[in-house]
Amino acid sequence: MWTEHFWMGGMWIFPLIFLTVMIIFAFIILSRGGFAPPWYRDDRNQYPGGQKETPLEILKKRYAGGEISKEEFEKIKKDIS
Repeated sequence: MWTEHFWMGGMWIFPLIFLTVMIIFAFIILSRGGFAPPWYRDDRNQYPGGQKETPLEILKKRYAGGEISKEEFEKIKKDIS
């Protein structure tokens, strides 16, 4: 008798809501493709502007910044060319 009133009184919606939330949660956690949660950012391999610096550009920046000497610059440039 009590179960009839429980389900007919609209309480059936709570298990349905719970199931929907669990499915959405599982989808967010398990899918790492195109749809991911907002806190998941996979931009470790992306560069601003969508372009990757070439090794020569990096070498030129290091030389311009004074990190390496002219001799080291020429030697590394020869090695990467």
